[in-house]
Amino acid sequence: MKMIRSCLILAILAATVASVPPARAEERANVPDRYKWNTADLYASEAAWQSAREDLARRTPDIAKYQGRLGESAATFAAALATLMDLDRGLTRLEVYASMRKDEDTRVSKPREMLQTAEQMVVQFRAAAAYIQPEILALGAAKVNGFVAAEPKLAEFRVFLDDILRRAPHTLSPEEEKVAAQAGTLTDAPHSTYSVLTGADLPYPEITLSTGEKAKLDNAGYTRYRALQDREDRMKVFRTFWSSYKDYERTLGTTLYSQVQAHIFNKDVHKFDSCLEAALFGPNVPPGVYKQLLADVHANLPTLHRYLGLRRRMMGVDTLRYEDLYAPVVRKVEMRFTPEQAMDLTLKAVAPLGKDYVATLRRGFDSRWVDFVPTTGKRSGAYSTGAYGVHPYQLQNFTGLYDEVSTLAHESGHSMHTWLSDQSQPYVTHDYVTFVAEVASTLNENLLLHHMLGQTSDRDTRLFLLGSYLEGMRTTLFRQTMFAEFELKIHELAEHGESLTGETLSELYLGLLRQYYGDAQGVCRIADLYGVEWAYIPHFYYNFYVYQYATSIVASSSIAKGIRTEAEAKKPGTRARDAYLAMLSSGSSKYPIELLKAAGVDMTTSAPFTAAIQEMNGIMDEMEKLLTQ
Repeated sequence: MKMIRSCLILAILAATVASVPPARAEERANVPDRYKWNTADLYASEAAWQSAREDLARRTPDIAKYQGRLGESAATFAAALATLMDLDRGLTRLEVYASMRKDEDTRVSKPREMLQTAEQMVVQFRAAAAYIQPEILALGAAKVNGFVAAEPKLAEFRVFLDDILRRAPHTLSPEEEKVAAQAGTLTDAPHSTYSVLTGADLPYPEITLSTGEKAKLDNAGYTRYRALQDREDRMKVFRTFWSSYKDYERTLGTTLYSQVQAHIFNKDVHKFDSCLEAALFGPNVPPGVYKQLLADVHANLPTLHRYLGLRRRMMGVDTLRYEDLYAPVVRKVEMRFTPEQAMDLTLKAVAPLGKDYVATLRRGFDSRWVDFVPTTGKRSGAYSTGAYGVHPYQLQNFTGLYDEVSTLAHESGHSMHTWLSDQSQPYVTHDYVTFVAEVASTLNENLLLHHMLGQTSDRDTRLFLLGSYLEGMRTTLFRQTMFAEFELKIHELAEHGESLTGETLSELYLGLLRQYYGDAQGVCRIADLYGVEWAYIPHFYYNFYVYQYATSIVASSSIAKGIRTEAEAKKPGTRARDAYLAMLSSGSSKYPIELLKAAGVDMTTSAPFTAAIQEMNGIMDEMEKLLTQ
């Protein structure tokens, strides 16, 4: 039975203000434990972490004992791989803990020192283990396959070994691979510098709003205040915040250019034709999938422009501006949530994924997988992380907006993907690539939307929810593809010997921004200042990462529709759900294109993209009908 809007919204607004976490950053010590993740599940204390570090430091040289011996016997081969995975697992856990502690407060030096120590150990380990891939390749497929047939302990390494054999054309000699691995300390430096500058050192400004409220415009503050109802306040927020980034345009341009050069280094030494090919080679995603996405989005920019026109109409403005894109379009509906309500809604939304899925996620919420509250110095944004053998964790910056409920559902998709894969796969194949990871997250967002729509027939609430979906498509499908095009262009320029200054990057980004948002056609006006927005995006340091947000929302829309259709049928089935959960449990036991095909989506074609655009246009059709009521 569907609840009407009054039941849903009044229940949401019934919570006291005191139960809502603070909207602006405060000191971490003042946050109740129930809103903070429990890092003790990784290590009981920093002293325990130090003990583990010392143990791993003693054991890391063990991997070098097998150099030149992999071909001795199947038993020796298996022992070497077991040692490799054991050390990798321990070092990953070490690094995850230090990274999480650092993200709690980037101002504190001790966690940064711990992370640097862990990162150095990882680089040393990679250098010591760099011989393994070329030595396996030197053995040849016939001998490797013979070892696997002779030694049962090697069965779980089959996919891992096949993938190494695939890499033969791009693998160097052991000595060369060791040098390339040692260079990791240098190639990680641009992102580390960027993170400290934007997270702790950049002097974020404070402004006074028309209400008299003081607004600190750090990253968390900008995310909150860019959605203000008052347009003049929004424009003040945008101008002030982006001016602070503009002041550091040259420095941030240098860090990003240095990161691109690191990608070119990897491309050159491993004999790839382009940085794009090098980045997509690991997950075995054809570069054509990336370029097809750009072509599909450009062909469907009129759909984005249709949405922007609808937003302009709903906001009642003559000209839509970039400062208007985060403001609510339905002024009568302001939905606010406590963390408890957000968790409850997420659990109800994912019910079509089965009782076991829901029970596990509930247990995770109850046992403090999630760090909710924005605090001074805390890393901005949200993510899911974890270490094999423990459980996933989530970083959030929750201020009570519906978007952040959606973010909780999103990151919970990642966390459950991690959990299911860890429970079903050995360590060697437990991890999964981003190309499928973002399917798990965006599918949960889709389920949340439809759950919320199922609770209300109220016109304004439905407009709000449908508008939130369209905004998600703007930011995930179109905006992330714009990021992907920017990323491709800057790498191509650098590959051809062009220099990339902060000013050059802003000019290039501004051109794309205006093209995508139809500035020349009067769809949405973009001020020159906002060309510096590239400097705010940490994902540009992640080596062709962002396109996967767009491909994933395309895939998840299709899979979610199948799961919802099953759940709503008179005789519910579970085939689509089971195929999806099997994908989540598969880790890296197959390549991502194959995993998605098994789940019912072929990403080598434009068909899933076309279906997603059709759904987007269908939602705009419904909204336009609602607006006539």
